[in-house]
Amino acid sequence: MKYTKLAAASVTALMVATPVLADLVFPSLSYRTGPYAAGGIPYADGFADYFTLLNERDGGIGGVMTSAPECETAYNTEKGVECYEATKGQGALAYNPLSTGITYQLIPKVTADDIPLYTPGYGRTSAANGKVFSHVFNFPANYWNAASLAVNHLKEVSGGDLTGKKIALVYHNSAYGKEPIRTLEELSEKHGFEFTTIPVDHPGQEQKAQWLQIRRERPDFVIMYGWGVMNQVAIQEAANIRFPMENFIGVWWSGGDHDVAPAGDAATGYKAVTFHGVGSDYPVFDDIQKYVVDAGKAAGNGDNIGKAIYNRGVYAAMLLAEAARTAQEIHGTPDITSSMMRDGMEALEITEERMAELGMPGFGPTFTVTCENHGGPGTGAIQQWDAAAGTWSLISDYGPSDMEVIQPLIEEDSAAYAAENNIEPRCN
Repeated sequence: MKYTKLAAASVTALMVATPVLADLVFPSLSYRTGPYAAGGIPYADGFADYFTLLNERDGGIGGVMTSAPECETAYNTEKGVECYEATKGQGALAYNPLSTGITYQLIPKVTADDIPLYTPGYGRTSAANGKVFSHVFNFPANYWNAASLAVNHLKEVSGGDLTGKKIALVYHNSAYGKEPIRTLEELSEKHGFEFTTIPVDHPGQEQKAQWLQIRRERPDFVIMYGWGVMNQVAIQEAANIRFPMENFIGVWWSGGDHDVAPAGDAATGYKAVTFHGVGSDYPVFDDIQKYVVDAGKAAGNGDNIGKAIYNRGVYAAMLLAEAARTAQEIHGTPDITSSMMRDGMEALEITEERMAELGMPGFGPTFTVTCENHGGPGTGAIQQWDAAAGTWSLISDYGPSDMEVIQPLIEEDSAAYAAENNIEPRCN
């Protein structure tokens, strides 16, 4: 959906004609407590700070102020559902629960309540199929894309051939951690590598047995799907057995600053897949510093700017804000409903020109959402940690995942969900 002068004029005219509008509400199902708080806090801070920036710098979205009320879930599925029920009547336009378990429980609820669910890089991967999942969006990439992107990188550093290599998956023993297994099995058959799985039970503080197994079986590479304290424990255990960090790569949820910092210099070389920019060298962060942090309006103490998970919270908020702006343009009103917001998400177009206007040039991929494709392009890059500098750096360009493997899996899983729930595919 391209931004037009006519659309802008119509929204502006309605802003003038409307005396007072309710806030555009984006509830934040956050977790600042518990074993997953290390990731939950910077994400929630980034999410909140971006909406505060829009209010302080721009007067909101389309002239309507925003709010991102938090409800603490402690990464607990039951509490997450309670938060949804407690906040959905407050004018909620969309939910971003930052939990695969909560996502699975909310999918039927948001569909019935006509509220979009946004799960960037997490949740139910097959929700990328908009023909079945009308109210769920996981652009610009998902768990299965990440698995393929990791394998693509490992293939590249292996000279273009993984035949006979051993790849182990260390994963959080939950719905989240199990998500990439089927994809990696398929990729194992395609590329000829030996694939093993090593589960880590919640919360992941004890992993000596798993890393002793890795030392014994000596895989060439380890892929990690972890979260919270599990990540830092795994990286420290890898260092303890002297596993080469350059051969250890995490999904984006295992690529936070707090994951690598505790291991000190030993974490140097560790890698993670990402679907957005790293560091603070973007104009948007200068604006957040000026209008939010320096003004005393930050959600936290302001020291997370530029850190990987904070950036992801900012990115998620930006994409939701752009979808809301698109919804305002489509419907010719700044005072949108959750149903209108869903339309905006399904018509969202992110261009490089627009990202530059937002102070985020090159921060993420360009893409267009459609009725059929709620998952975006499925592209990503590889970031690597330098302990001495205390920073992540992108060591690759954004590249494609193997949709020849992934798309049939999406179709298969979404078709099964449609059959189980008597859903008639749409977009015809």
